[in-house]
Amino acid sequence: MKTNAGRFFEDYRLGERIVHAVPRTLSGGERALYHALYPARGALHSSDAFARSCGLPAAPVDDLIVFHTVFGKSVPDISLNAVANLGYAEGRWLRPVWPGDTLTAESEVIGLKQNSSGKTGVVWVRTTGRNQHGAPVLSFVRWVMVRRRAEGAAPETVVPDLADAVAASELVVPKELDFSNYDVALAGEPHRWADYAIGERIDHVDGVTVEEAEHMLATRLWQNTARVHFDAALREDGRRLVYGGHVISLARALSFNGLASAQAIVGLNGGVHANPCFSGDTVRAWSEVLDRAETAAPGVGALRLRLVAVKGDSGAFALKGEDGKYLPEVLLDLDYWVLVPR
Repeated sequence: MKTNAGRFFEDYRLGERIVHAVPRTLSGGERALYHALYPARGALHSSDAFARSCGLPAAPVDDLIVFHTVFGKSVPDISLNAVANLGYAEGRWLRPVWPGDTLTAESEVIGLKQNSSGKTGVVWVRTTGRNQHGAPVLSFVRWVMVRRRAEGAAPETVVPDLADAVAASELVVPKELDFSNYDVALAGEPHRWADYAIGERIDHVDGVTVEEAEHMLATRLWQNTARVHFDAALREDGRRLVYGGHVISLARALSFNGLASAQAIVGLNGGVHANPCFSGDTVRAWSEVLDRAETAAPGVGALRLRLVAVKGDSGAFALKGEDGKYLPEVLLDLDYWVLVPR
């Protein structure tokens, strides 16, 4: 049999290393498509001239392009038969990716837990993306609920002990980055590191309605082959599930209004796709400042942010109900670190 039906829960082994197929060379084409799909306007990733004024040789590829590319490489081996992608942790962007770089990915299975139904289980993996020189560019942990091929004996349960957040001291700042001459007019907003207070919440005001063609194009662009995003017959309601990364990028782009100074993502502390998103939903976003940290790079500070995507009124700043569960309108709860000018 030459075709591949994908892995099921019983196919994973603790400690197993999986090399993912099909290296991907990134170009300006990915950047153009990314900016066509999302209202992304970060100056550092849009302009070579702006990037050079910040010490870099040119504009790097958008951080989430790197994430989507590496994530997409892992899908055929990790989540082709997934019921849901459950969460993220310990994500770090380790060096810039430039147009012309070729990315590969591999994952290590670090946790397994069969669900009580015996029909599904949760798989934890640590995925690492590398460039053509073998240097790591991105590392993150994610866990997914995967179908079993058939009911059977459960493996020993191993749930990895994951950090609540990436420590500020472990964030990797590009060695050339220098915000000493940061141009706030060209960046789009005057706000700097000291202007953001811990506990502050920002309504990003704008909204974007998800279109069927756009989310399908995005999923194909990142070579994400998960069946729930393509095959409407897999759901009783006949609707294709929007790739969670599409929601992440929409929310991140919407956050420009109020967080235009958040020029680079360097850490992913945690994330939950709280409820499904479908074509026709209008996505809005709000952010909360969770922490601030200094860095050794000239003129560069770090903010830890909560980014929440909702379908509904973003100005309500509502997240969970009295029962502690996410409200039905909440799509995404993402905890991440960004670099901003000081």
